[in-house]
Amino acid sequence: MFRIAGGELEFLLVHPGGPFWRGKDAGAWTIPKGEVQDGEDPFQAAQREFREELGFSAQGPFVLLTPVKQKAGKLVHAWAFEGDVDTATCRSNVFRLEWPPRSGTFREFPEVDQVAFFGFGEARRKINPAQVAFLTELKTCAHQGGERPED
Repeated sequence: MFRIAGGELEFLLVHPGGPFWRGKDAGAWTIPKGEVQDGEDPFQAAQREFREELGFSAQGPFVLLTPVKQKAGKLVHAWAFEGDVDTATCRSNVFRLEWPPRSGTFREFPEVDQVAFFGFGEARRKINPAQVAFLTELKTCAHQGGERPED
């Protein structure tokens, strides 16, 4: 999701929840994303993950962005859309994790613990380095709009 605020392009990013990400900032933020289930269309998966991580649905028109490969080899597909939301109202789903490790105690953590809009410079510093390409591409086409291409 992106918006124009005060004449500046801003990008919605999420910070992963859970103990591994606590205290990490630069390079830790990401676009809302997740795993594509077996037999699931990637565009439908992107919409589902957005809803699960933020608590509301993405509304098009959508701009298809060029996929990027992250450091661990995961290929990330992304669609962008213009919108706005009060980030304080976003609510994430949760996951269970044994914490502390090997303690036998399982706790629930939000998949996303922070949601915020950032201008290009700050978003570039905060986002996973492989995903900077999404910001750069979107910066060049944000005002053009676009529809999801047919499969």
